[in-house]
Amino acid sequence: MSTHIGAAPGEIAETVLLPGDPRRAKWAAETFLENARLVSEVRGMLGFTGTWKGNPVTIHGSGMGMPSLSIYVNELIRDYGARTLIRIGSCGAMQEAVRIRDVVLAMTASSLSTPSRGVFRELNFAPCADWGLLRSAADAAAASGTPFHVGGIYSSDVFYDERPDLNQQLTRHGVLAVEMETAELYTLAARHGRRALAVLTVSDHLLTHEALPAEDRERSFGAMVGIALAAAFA
Repeated sequence: MSTHIGAAPGEIAETVLLPGDPRRAKWAAETFLENARLVSEVRGMLGFTGTWKGNPVTIHGSGMGMPSLSIYVNELIRDYGARTLIRIGSCGAMQEAVRIRDVVLAMTASSLSTPSRGVFRELNFAPCADWGLLRSAADAAAASGTPFHVGGIYSSDVFYDERPDLNQQLTRHGVLAVEMETAELYTLAARHGRRALAVLTVSDHLLTHEALPAEDRERSFGAMVGIALAAAFA
């Protein structure tokens, strides 16, 4: 048991999927895993472990933003031996070609800062996905017929953004979408020699102002979870 994860030794699998919302963790575990059981609920952040096609998998909430995700990923790696960590979450599209419900596979993640910034000081570290996971996720998305895009994303420090000038530059430079966690996930994976990937569903669009209705989100997010699991065990 770690400070923020209440699972006993052996209750966390080496492969962990990380939705931000603990309720989404519950839904994904009940929908995709066999024999899923609750292994952690510290501070209401739910974690479940079960199997997918015979492979042990944990689905654990990570909260909103990089500081929250950093807590859970550090403990999952340090205290439970997690080796493959895949973020499954929503994002806002920043390119016209990226549509609502499309899946974005994050090759790189730009940011203004991350909780790891103090480690690098003056260096602008470039966090990126594990190539094997990225390739397998692209193959799985193509095989499933899910519209997907591979490229760079932006991990923001804030949800209520007041930097339209920055968003314009990110769009100009081909950034596909914005979310709030991936840059720190990729940085921690690099630091500890782990595999990491972000598989994201487009829930809203910064250019067209479209948004996925709340009642449609779970159905649309199913493709993302399936791609993440297929990539983990390719």
